[in-house]
Amino acid sequence: MYDMPRLSIYKPEKGNDYKFFDRNIREMFTVGGTDIYLHKYLGTKNPTENDATADVKQYDVLSETNIEDLLFLENRNRKYSEDVYIVRGIYNVQDVDFNLSQFGMFLQNDTVFMTVHLNDIVERIGRKPMAGDVIELPHMKDDFPLQNNSYADQIAIALKRFYVIEDVNRAAEGFSQTWWPHLLRLKLKTIVDSQEYKEILDKKVEGTDNKLSKYMSTYQKELEINEAVVAQAEADAPKAGFNYKQYYVAPIDERGNIRTDSVNSSSNVNNVNKTTNAVIDTPASGHYGFYYNGDGVPPNGFEMTSGIKFPVENVAKGDYCLRLDYLPNRLFRFDGTRWVKVEDSVRMTTTNNNARNTFKTAFANNTAYTYNRGVGSDFVNLLKDDTAIYTNIDWDSDSSNANYIVLRYEGLEIPYATATYTSMLSSYIDSTSTTKVKISLPVINSVQEKISYSGLWSVRLYNNRVKQNQSLTGALTPQADN
Repeated sequence: MYDMPRLSIYKPEKGNDYKFFDRNIREMFTVGGTDIYLHKYLGTKNPTENDATADVKQYDVLSETNIEDLLFLENRNRKYSEDVYIVRGIYNVQDVDFNLSQFGMFLQNDTVFMTVHLNDIVERIGRKPMAGDVIELPHMKDDFPLQNNSYADQIAIALKRFYVIEDVNRAAEGFSQTWWPHLLRLKLKTIVDSQEYKEILDKKVEGTDNKLSKYMSTYQKELEINEAVVAQAEADAPKAGFNYKQYYVAPIDERGNIRTDSVNSSSNVNNVNKTTNAVIDTPASGHYGFYYNGDGVPPNGFEMTSGIKFPVENVAKGDYCLRLDYLPNRLFRFDGTRWVKVEDSVRMTTTNNNARNTFKTAFANNTAYTYNRGVGSDFVNLLKDDTAIYTNIDWDSDSSNANYIVLRYEGLEIPYATATYTSMLSSYIDSTSTTKVKISLPVINSVQEKISYSGLWSVRLYNNRVKQNQSLTGALTPQADN
């Protein structure tokens, strides 16, 4: 008697039985599956060099497993392959319904579960599919979009359907009798016009000069809706607070009492001390006391001067001056001896734009910088309308290659990036035959920049700047001590 070998379909190696089942399963996808176009995710476009002067970043593609933002675990700057891979997949087509039971409109069935053949997709794309790969379903194209085009254009601009892979697992039904897996189950989610998929949606539509995002993205329509809402809000409430400047504001004396007498009043003939002079007894305040009602405009339509310092000539009691170097701008009134604060110019539009002259705008919109790594400084007496600054800074390798020029006069600061205005830095020979730094103010939008005030200006050259409002990741990133 001889012992017969034990029969078992399972074997520790993928033998002929496994290959037989795998070929048959692959044939099922060939016969009954649909083509899917796979845009292969290559990795994040990690900045290798930050040209802070011109705010331009050079990118270097890393591995697919790299995580760009370790704090939020996000890969926002993604790089996709220029080649599109065609593979086969099977999924259950379902109706797309909108859920209107909550506040707003939500897509009810925007998640698709697709099955692909494991060995087939690995052979075609060179690796397993992973989260971040984008799948395009050609059979789901909309050949008749509601665009403002002719019928022929509608046929040419068929709207495509894109999904991004969120998760990859082995499909339970993909295990054959050999106990080896043959199928992968992909969890797909519809993509949106966001930074992650910019490379795909920025591609030109065949036969047109327009990007794919123009026809697929809802960004433009949402922007129009938002602008319409903002325009209506500005029409209903143009500025914060309420307007009282259309009312006459009675002048007050130095003790804060309202002056009610008039120059032409018959009761004031014998009491000249109470004579009200419209020039001298200008209102010292609006009498309302609400902070958010200040607009920096004198009451009763009185004239004012404005600037970054108080006028020193021809100043009379009751004159107004709006200081532009305050944030927000501050209105002062001369009481005969000193300039007294009247109000701050805080009554302005509440729309989030750069026109608001407050710290809130500069901080929230991240437009303010702190400059460091100075390479030279000087104080220069300048005249109004000057276009060139002759400094006492030595012309050397550091100063000639400075990235930033910052001009300061009292509370005014004017920065320039030398990469943007390349002809600003040059040299000149001073009276001691020493080479010094000359700064030529640039021409911006065909307008020559000029010095706005006569006086002593601070001139400083820097090699680096840091945004005052940084992300937590950026703030915690160590910087080299160079």
